[in-house]
Amino acid sequence: MEEKLIAAIEQIRPYLQRDGGDLEFVAYTAEKIVQVRLRGACHGCPHSQMTIKNGVERLLKEEFPEIAGVEAV
Repeated sequence: MEEKLIAAIEQIRPYLQRDGGDLEFVAYTAEKIVQVRLRGACHGCPHSQMTIKNGVERLLKEEFPEIAGVEAV
């Protein structure tokens, strides 16, 4: 499952990189939470939680409905 999530995140990363940010896969927990790390301009951005929930989580849940959520660590 982790390999599939990493591949999906690789598809999302270019959108964040265009704005000077980046996204890194950290872990997939037993609770079915995908943990990611925001980098670059995304790290500390006031809109980062909206990016995670309305962007990354929405896209990953479309492809992997079994995940419970995405959180930044």
